[in-house]
This record gives sequence, C-alpha cells and structure tokens, in this order.
Amino acid sequence: MSDATTTDLYEVTMAMSYLREGMTGPATFSLFVRDLPAERGFLVAAGLESALEYLSGLHVGPEDVDAFASALHRPPRDLRPLLGLEFTGDVRAVPEGRIVLAGEPLLEVTAPLPQAQLAETYVLNRLSHQTAVASKAARCVLAAAGHPVVDFSLRRTHGPQAGFQAARLGAMAGFAGTSNVAAATALGLTAVGTMAHSFVEAFATEEDAFRAFARCHPGPVTLLVDTYDTEEGVRVASRVLRDLDHAARGPGSAVRLDSGDLGALAVRARSLLDDAGLPDVRIIASGGLDEYAVDELVRSGAPIDAYAVGTRVGVSADAPYLDSAYKMVEYDGRPVMKLSSAKVTAPGPKQVFRRPDRPDVIALADERPPDGGVPLLETVMRGGRRTGPGPTLDECRERLTADLAGLPPAARRIRAPVAPRATASERLGALAARVRRRIEERTTAASVRSPVPERTASGPHGSVPG
Repeated sequence: MSDATTTDLYEVTMAMSYLREGMTGPATFSLFVRDLPAERGFLVAAGLESALEYLSGLHVGPEDVDAFASALHRPPRDLRPLLGLEFTGDVRAVPEGRIVLAGEPLLEVTAPLPQAQLAETYVLNRLSHQTAVASKAARCVLAAAGHPVVDFSLRRTHGPQAGFQAARLGAMAGFAGTSNVAAATALGLTAVGTMAHSFVEAFATEEDAFRAFARCHPGPVTLLVDTYDTEEGVRVASRVLRDLDHAARGPGSAVRLDSGDLGALAVRARSLLDDAGLPDVRIIASGGLDEYAVDELVRSGAPIDAYAVGTRVGVSADAPYLDSAYKMVEYDGRPVMKLSSAKVTAPGPKQVFRRPDRPDVIALADERPPDGGVPLLETVMRGGRRTGPGPTLDECRERLTADLAGLPPAARRIRAPVAPRATASERLGALAARVRRRIEERTTAASVRSPVPERTASGPHGSVPG
C-alpha cells in the first residue's frame, strides 16, 4: 500500500461518488485555522514541504484499491475507478516560516474534485501538526531572549517521525541544535547531548562518572550535576573540569541542571564555578521547560546560558492541536461556502496581502494588492509538479525572523498575547453576501417544493406520521 491509503474513509467514499457522477471539474479547497489557541499571538506556517512531497507522489495502485475495497467491504472491482488516480492539480501556499493569522489560508489546492478531496486528510494532518509545533518553538526562541535553545524532544514525541519534524521545526525557528542524531545528520544540524542520570548511577561515585566521561569525550564537556545533591554535584564537576588542561576542557564546557528550582540552583552554581576559577564554564538548564518556564527564568535574571526544551515543545503541550479546516471554496467555476453555525467559510480562491503596520487583508485570488501589500500565497505546484526546489532551513528561518520583527509587541508576548486580526476585502465580502443569498434562496425554494408531511396521530412518544 502507498500513502494514498493514509486517509479517512469518507474521503474514499466521496471520491468514488464524484467519479460515478462524472464530477471531475476543478475544485479549490482552502486550508486555514479558524481561531488561534488562547495563548497564541501568531502561528508559523509549517509542514508544506512534506505535504508537497505527498502530493507529487500520490498514486492509487492496485494494493491501495484492495485496501479501500476491504475497508468498505466491497469487491475490488467496485473501487477500480480510483485505480491510477494521481494528483495533477495546482497548489498555492504560504511558504514555510511565514507568520499566519486566524482565517488566513495556509494553502489552497485546485485540482479535479476527486483528487483534491482524497488529499484532504494527509495534507491537513501535515500542516496542522507542524504549524502547531513550529509556533511553539518560535515562542521558545522569543522567550530565551538571545540565549541558545536546543531540542531534547525525541524521546516523548508522538512517534519518531514527529520527533524528526520537531527537530526540523526547532531549527527553522532558530534552535541551536538537537539531540536527535537522525535529524541532525539528515538536515545538517548540530547534534547536542551530554549524559543521563543512569550514567552517573552506574559508577561508584559521581566523581568517577565525571572523570570517565571526560576521558572518553575530549573537548567541551558537559556534566549533569543533579543526580544526587546538586550543589555537591557542581563542586565535584568543578574539580574535574579544573583538572583538565585548558585545551582539553576547551571553550563551551558546562554543567547541566535538570530538576529543582532552576533559577536558585543556577545562581548557586554560578557562584561555585566562579569561586573555582571557572567563569568560562556555562550553565545549561533542562527538565520540563517550555516558553513559559524559559520566560520566567530569563526575566528573573537567572545566570543560565542555554536552555534545552523537550516534551512540552515537541508535543505543543498547551495547544496540541489547531482548529484547522480544509474546505471547498469553489467547484467548476462556482464559488461555494458553508453556512453552519460558528463554522461559516468564505467563498472563492483567495490571497492574503501583508502590509507594514496595518492589518493583513484576505482578498480574492485575482485582486490587486492594496497599497504596500505583499501577497503571502505563492504558486508552489502546477500540474502536479513542483514549480521549483524547496527552501532551505536558513531561508525559512530568515522569513520567520523578519515576520516576527513586524508583529506588534503584544502578539509576541509569551503570556496573554493579543493576536492581530486580518480584514476581508470589499470584493470578498460582496461575494460572500451573494453566495449566501443564493444558497438561502435555493434552500427556501426547496423547502416550499418539499413540505413537511402532516402529523395525523399522536402516541406516547409524540406525533407520528400518518
């Protein structure tokens, strides 16, 4: 089976129905986040590259047809219309690393209706998860206020693939390294790591453990000092580090604090290291950190040189999902919209224009930009093929840095941020009003043609049809 089967069953049933009805005209679907999580002043667009990789390789083969048939308890011949389906459409999207706001399309797919529908689940999964994690990572970098941040999330992310994504997204947000060896190797990142408490426990004494580690790893050495008593661990580490010659110790040696009152312990550790003549030895903090904890430590003036963030960031613990949607906005040239309570969508393919010091404008795709407006969505796939190579992590990071600088300070706050709101263009508003009116008129007309049957009898459970 291929990734074509990584989809919800109703995507298959709808695609089959479209094919049976001959509904293969071009459809545009828009992927967006309805509302930002409570503690987010912005989102970072991410996941596009893996979504494009999926779309460019989408192909329904015989094994996929068999899998669909089995899931639907139908003979494979019934599902054969899907055999050979590939993605031949166009994609316009916000490049990875750009800031996006509520209601702004991250991506729009235009393709024959069965193709665009079948792609929904996979594409929505990729962008939703990675945008959530990238946004959390960017907030950690903001909270660290210039101090290096590294990724320690792999051991508790929701699977190894999610751990790889977290390492990549952290690098895009500006992390200095990752503990994930596979990600570091594949993406050209700096691999970082020290030791676990088990290493210290395996030796008779803490000092034996530290000296053994230093003998095995020449150059910068980082020693984990809180296995037993943290202050004593710092004293022992100081002796071991002081005994190393300067070349062996090298710049960048450190002690790591992983538990307890990190701020107070960092103050005490700094004093002990300085008294030992080791002002060049850094202090690294880890242990359940995210942007909230990092922000508090930085604001308190704790003498911490670098922060290692893990579980809470890798799973975006305080906002583990986004209220994202992938909705059809046009079919065969006809703009469409959803009118469900609290889930109204805007019709038509769109563009988002960003203006300095003014609200973003969500407009129709063919509108001219307002004064000073820069379009966010770019054509990244045409006819099922990429329009060019994907961006580097450095390019994504540069985009994010520039967009963050342009956000209002209130949106960048770690606690109680205020997210900017985009406005709709006049043309988009007018189109939405026309489509709504058309739908309501048709609904009313259909209701008149099909009156509710009269109720002629009543029983213990209420009226029953006659």
